[in-house]
Amino acid sequence: MKEEKCIFCKLANGEIPSATIYENEDFRVILDLNPATKGHALILPKEHFANIFEMPEEWEMKAFALAKKMGAKMMEVLKCDGFNVIQNNGAAAGQTVFHFHIHLIPRYENDGAGITWVQKTLSEEDKKEILEGFRA
Repeated sequence: MKEEKCIFCKLANGEIPSATIYENEDFRVILDLNPATKGHALILPKEHFANIFEMPEEWEMKAFALAKKMGAKMMEVLKCDGFNVIQNNGAAAGQTVFHFHIHLIPRYENDGAGITWVQKTLSEEDKKEILEGFRA
């Protein structure tokens, strides 16, 4: 199902022109209009899922298999040194468009694109609480 007001539904289904680098019956892969690096692309499902939790497992498997395929192609075509696969869920995690999508960000030595965080230390108290939660 598609959402009428969702810009990514419109992009994925060709209602809004985009620089498409790959398409199949379920997904469209487009160049990001505001790229972190040269070749930054988005994998967009043609069906609307707000996030990974709404997406059926079959679609998840297809999406991440496509990410692997496109990443390999990026390495070949763009001659990049690596790539990031990023998928955000929820505003607190950086999701700004609430249509599931995967960022494929080619990485080049010294490209200046920062995808980092401040590393912290896992306290014994937090570790205990987390492990107990998973065992419940």
